[in-house]
Formats: sequence, structure tokens, C-alpha cells
Amino acid sequence: MSPAIVSSPIAPPTHQSTPPPTHPDRLYVNRSTKAFASGAISLIDLPAGSLFAKITGTTPGAKAYTSVQTGRDTHIELNSDLVYCNHSCAPSLVFDMSRMEVRVVDDKPLHKGDALTFFYPSTEWEMDQPFQCICGSEECRGWISGAKTMEPAVLEEYWLNPHIAGLLNERK
Repeated sequence: MSPAIVSSPIAPPTHQSTPPPTHPDRLYVNRSTKAFASGAISLIDLPAGSLFAKITGTTPGAKAYTSVQTGRDTHIELNSDLVYCNHSCAPSLVFDMSRMEVRVVDDKPLHKGDALTFFYPSTEWEMDQPFQCICGSEECRGWISGAKTMEPAVLEEYWLNPHIAGLLNERK
């Protein structure tokens, strides 16, 4: 007779692990249990127009609420804490997908404690999940569905990625 093999069940994890930060010297992720309520906060001061971070470690992706459009028909997943940079109609950052870098907007410096935000239509022609903006800025544009549905005069107030500018020119 062979000895009985006793197996003990593996206990399920009692907490969900959080991946290590990807930009611990640059940003803090303010995590929320509410849907779409997490956000990124600057840990540093930088002058207007300066480089905040290079965009690295990405993977090709499909159009999704987590992806960023990089060209006419291409999207990437950021795979970093940069994904927590939310939309604002008065953004603190520019996501330059042609240079694969994130810069401070040209018209104001970034301060420690500032929310890290960018203007989604600067990268997105047509959003996967349009939404009612609640940024609270004087410039708030309301319904955000991508550059495709916005007036050119409004978009001229923002820095736009070359693929968005090209699509706007085609629309004319």
C-alpha cells in the first residue's frame, strides 16, 4: 500500500498586489477604488516645455480606453504609470507620440503636486469611450469624443500630434 498523498488547498491571495511604480522619481499614482477616479500627481517641478518622461516599454494595442493613438490607425498600450495621466481641457502635459515623449505644456510650468493631465483629442481622433468632461477648467469642452467631432477653431488652441493634424487637414 502506498502512503496517502495529502494536498493542502492553496489559499487565494487576500489582497491584490500593486505593480512597482514605473516613474517613482516623477509621479505618484493616486489610486481609487472608484471607476476612472485614479490619477497621477507630479513629484517634481519643471519649466514649461521641458521633457517630463520618455515613453518606453509600450506594446501595440487596439483602440481602447487605455490605449493612446500613435498614428492614423495605430494605438499602443503605455504599460506604465503614465496611463494614469487623465484628460483635462487645461492640460499640464503633452503626449507627443511622434517623438515618444511626454512634455510639460508650453504655456505654464509644472509644479510638484500638480495633476498630470493631457488633452485626449491631441492624440485621439475618435475615442473608444467618449465621456462628459468634469475637469472644471474655464476651458472645459464638455463632451470629449476625440478630435474628429471638435471644431477646428477649438483644436487650434491646443498642441496636436501630427497624425491628428493630418486627419484634420483631410477633413477640410
